[in-house]
Amino acid sequence: MKYSIVTFGCRVNQADSLRLEEEFRARGGVEAASRDADVVVVNTCSVTATADQGARQTIRRIARENPQAKIVATGCYATRCAGEVGALPNVVRVVRNDEKSLLPVLAIEHDGPCGAAIEPGVAGRTAFTIRAQTGCEERCSYCIIPTTRGASRSVAIAALVSDVERVAAAGFKEVTIAGVHLGSYGRDLAPAASLADLLRALERVDRDVTYRISSLEPMDCTREVVDLVASSPRFLPHFHLPLQHASDAMLAAMRRPYTLDYYRRLVDGIAARLPHASIGSDMIVGFPGETEEDFAANVAYLPSSPLTHIHVFPYSDRPGTEASRMRDKIHGSLIRDRGARLREIGSALASRFRESQAGTLRPGLTLEDGTLVVTDNYLKVRIEPGTLRNTRVWITIPPVGASFSSRVYEDARPEGRANWYAANFSSSV
Repeated sequence: MKYSIVTFGCRVNQADSLRLEEEFRARGGVEAASRDADVVVVNTCSVTATADQGARQTIRRIARENPQAKIVATGCYATRCAGEVGALPNVVRVVRNDEKSLLPVLAIEHDGPCGAAIEPGVAGRTAFTIRAQTGCEERCSYCIIPTTRGASRSVAIAALVSDVERVAAAGFKEVTIAGVHLGSYGRDLAPAASLADLLRALERVDRDVTYRISSLEPMDCTREVVDLVASSPRFLPHFHLPLQHASDAMLAAMRRPYTLDYYRRLVDGIAARLPHASIGSDMIVGFPGETEEDFAANVAYLPSSPLTHIHVFPYSDRPGTEASRMRDKIHGSLIRDRGARLREIGSALASRFRESQAGTLRPGLTLEDGTLVVTDNYLKVRIEPGTLRNTRVWITIPPVGASFSSRVYEDARPEGRANWYAANFSSSV
């Protein structure tokens, strides 16, 4: 049985798809392109109307290119609008998020020998993403995810440690820890635990593996978490902390439980302690009631912030959310104009960070065919051919506009990184 998995959306969906890859391979499935597969799983996202549209277009394209394919739809859009998705061509089954773990059994009969174990390069993934938690009990006024993912549910620490041991043994050297509301990790466990407890347990795993922490809500990025990233070579200096808006009035309307001042102090503190760290953020433009003064708060704050990149999301009504019932909706053309302005600022922030790192020596991991490196602080740099995929390297960061790194050194093991950090950042770590 040939299968294909097409994934939309967040790192949690990516983690879910990687787990499905493992299960399909274990059941004798063989990975194939969607145009050649017998079964195609489309793991959908529903964070915006554009995400819904992208899933619909993809399903129709697959059905057109591969009329014999049986399409199984899952993910947040499939959960939210099961009837709508089920009516699309060639969709034979819609699987809700809470039934996703059953999907391999539903999709592929195990009538052959066990397949090969997952390894770096499968599904184009060199790093492995593990879902530590799913669900969310926050009630941001614009977000449908608590409805599509349900209440917060954490995976036990012992099970996650076992997962890391397993994928490290398979050859993966970098693991991303993801969750829908990752900062709430462990609150539902008995006895209760915390994200910091999980990170400390993962740090003790005796394998050549480093960790990247996925998106954290600002109020969940505690001093303990920052201390771990700053002091341990196992955690990469990369934070993603969604601000969403620089206007306190908009933050309140969005039901975000912090102010701009709180956020500013958080990211300024991280940048002061880890000046080489990547700090990304999400921003929403065109939220209902967003005035020119509100938008101006974004323009005033972002260029002077230590943020290194931003993702800009145009506001999109999600039926069933509080925001969808708000008045004073912003016209689409104005949302596009404001989004373009923030993307320009984001591009300038990324260039500024890249330039600040030019000439420095950073550890990284090779991706794709070995000619692309992602550094510990999330810069992507091309190198000349000759290095295998999934190789730890040190590279000199080239200046903005340069095509390749000028120097590449292999073998950047975590203990070597620790010594290098101590020598270069002893005043801040």
